[in-house]
Amino acid sequence: MKPASLTLALLLPVAPLTAAAELPPTPPPMTSAQRSAVVAELGRQLQDHYVFPDVAKRVALALRDKDAHGGYAKANDARSFAEALTGDLRASGQDLHLQANFDPDFKPEPPTAPTDATPDPKEMAYAARVGFGVQSVQRLPGNVGFLEVHGFGPTEVVGEALSAAMLLVTGTEALILDLRHNNGGDPATVAHLVSHFFALGDARHLNSIYNRSDDSTRQYWTSNAVMPRYLKPVYVLTSHETFSGGEECAYDLQTQKRATLVGETTGGGANPGDLHALGEGFVAFIPDGRAINPITGTNWEHVGVRPDVAVAAQDARKVAHAMILRDLIAKAEDPRRKARLEGALADVERGKVED
Repeated sequence: MKPASLTLALLLPVAPLTAAAELPPTPPPMTSAQRSAVVAELGRQLQDHYVFPDVAKRVALALRDKDAHGGYAKANDARSFAEALTGDLRASGQDLHLQANFDPDFKPEPPTAPTDATPDPKEMAYAARVGFGVQSVQRLPGNVGFLEVHGFGPTEVVGEALSAAMLLVTGTEALILDLRHNNGGDPATVAHLVSHFFALGDARHLNSIYNRSDDSTRQYWTSNAVMPRYLKPVYVLTSHETFSGGEECAYDLQTQKRATLVGETTGGGANPGDLHALGEGFVAFIPDGRAINPITGTNWEHVGVRPDVAVAAQDARKVAHAMILRDLIAKAEDPRRKARLEGALADVERGKVED
């Protein structure tokens, strides 16, 4: 498995359409022979790499059968064909990570990736444009920290930024970690962020990932090298959009009993993978691994991560903030501090604190 490739596949943002936006180039037409060649290669790649061989065989047969009966005849250009393949992959495989795209500029990574941790300049430039995955850092009323993370880039690229964001909230009384729009990324970076929430020396086995390609399993643990440490209460916000590595972060903290999850059940994608060329300019993202939580022995595939407090995603921050303030009020001994906290709670409940 190549986490960096997975990261790029999951962190690329969907640009909003505006009147001034440039129209995408007209997709090239597809012949019946071209479609059949792509379907055949996709079937081979699935059976060679997909983490569940029995599912791969079933999906490959379904795609070939549909193509043989003219099921893709109306997908007469590259874009519509990619969309049709993606829909069928996900419907047959029941795996939202499965995806086909038309990307004639795609170049596979060399078989032997560099072993050093030197960030790729292009990857670093892209990460900087999206704030290294950090969307927002705030100090909310009542001295409550708020950190919104949209994705987990390669650790060597975004690790320092995540730790810097954590440094800004070290003096808060509790932290809200917002993963409602987090679509995933590098599992090593998930471990990096989660390491902040355990005491030095408190080593935790967070996750393992089995990789079918080489029949190996890699473990992910908290790291003593990560600073600062944040040992106060943590609340994690989730939504149906929370996916893959975002789900892992929430699941790791929940199973380690280190955070309270507030929001919606997540998307249900636990199988990491890599990009594979299919010919004719097409590329498929095929999961070749599966997460194995050391506590539950399973993962969140298909079922998602269930919150401890189920509320609509748009209400999750308000609910978590109010929960924290009520807890702080109950523990406050200074009357003036208690009054300030009660005022902050009243503002939150009346909607005076913007989300």
